[in-house]
Amino acid sequence: MSEKFDGAKGSDESGDEDSSSNQSLKLRLPPLEINPNENQLQYGYALWYSRRSVGKQTDRRYAENLKLIGRFGSVEQFWSLYSHLIRPSELMAYSDFHLFKHGIKPMWEDSANKYGGKWAVTLRKGSVDRCWENLVLAMLGEQFMVGEEICGAVVSIRYQEDKICVWNKTSSDVATTARIRDTLRRILNLPTDVLMDYKPHNERLKYATIKSQSDGGVVKADY
Repeated sequence: MSEKFDGAKGSDESGDEDSSSNQSLKLRLPPLEINPNENQLQYGYALWYSRRSVGKQTDRRYAENLKLIGRFGSVEQFWSLYSHLIRPSELMAYSDFHLFKHGIKPMWEDSANKYGGKWAVTLRKGSVDRCWENLVLAMLGEQFMVGEEICGAVVSIRYQEDKICVWNKTSSDVATTARIRDTLRRILNLPTDVLMDYKPHNERLKYATIKSQSDGGVVKADY
């Protein structure tokens, strides 16, 4: 890692890819080490980066595109990592940052995510950096006040617009998902006319399964 996370700006479409087995091992992270003199967060977190190939067919699994940027479990570790990151608006199109609690993979199939869902907010260009930083700080500061329900968050950069998503554990818990929605709207300072969309992961998993069968076993799902 250089002074900034330069890997996010480059192309990840070279032929030198890790095998799926090696990548799966990378998703199983060792325990976090935290200096006892630091200000420990309630949860540890891992930050991932991914970029989808555009304009060509690919059978690479979603996990193979995930690259671990860093992990943190204290305020000091977070700022040490965050201060060296480029901002989301500087990422190439079809790139994503995934910030998830340590031990939770940024994938639908993870046991912490499989019965949950996500709130998605579509943002106009020019507002993603402020919104992402507000969301990250709110997560670390436990502003959602829903216990262990928050799994992680994703910021997605696209050509015409950007998107921010918050993943939670239990899609059937209507009261909790409503509280997450209201808190998200507040911390992002969203106008009342901005639409927010909630989608349970099991609906997307069903679609991915059907798509996989129709495409001969190749899943091209957009997480």
